[in-house]
Amino acid sequence: MILDIDVVVDEDGAVMDRFETASLVLMPGRRVRAEVISHHPWGLIARIAGHEQVGASVDMIEQFGRTTAGDAELRSLFPPVGAEFDAVVELVRRWSPPAWVRLSVRPADLESFSRMCDFCGQRTVLSEGGDGLVLDVRSNDGPGSHTVLVHRTCLADRIEPQNTGERARALTIGRRVS
Repeated sequence: MILDIDVVVDEDGAVMDRFETASLVLMPGRRVRAEVISHHPWGLIARIAGHEQVGASVDMIEQFGRTTAGDAELRSLFPPVGAEFDAVVELVRRWSPPAWVRLSVRPADLESFSRMCDFCGQRTVLSEGGDGLVLDVRSNDGPGSHTVLVHRTCLADRIEPQNTGERARALTIGRRVS
């Protein structure tokens, strides 16, 4: 198999377009810097610095609609077009092209980003140093992928006990060695 950043060619010569490769470094919990490209009634479209080939948006209604007193207050939270802002990657959609990133600008998410573990249903921290992992689920049958968020321990507990190396890696991957 010959691997290119955007195309995979198998032994039979079949080509599989891996449109989502540019977005692989963008995972839930990662802090980014972005620029407002346009406003929409629901939120804004943004460009992530260093990842201009990936689309991005902030759903301001979903993030702040229940805590504001109306449209005027909600609209006042929108940064102006051209403004740069800090955000955290909330969700990456890689099901079909183009890959798309939903960003969060909630102050609590910027401080410590957590979501429900897809295994146990309890909150897991995906910010740096947290107890969560981001699993990228892929298929050999075609492009696209899906993200699963889990506690390290939830993943390790589901790996066969005799597979001690993989269990240990699930508990330590990404941890800084001191």
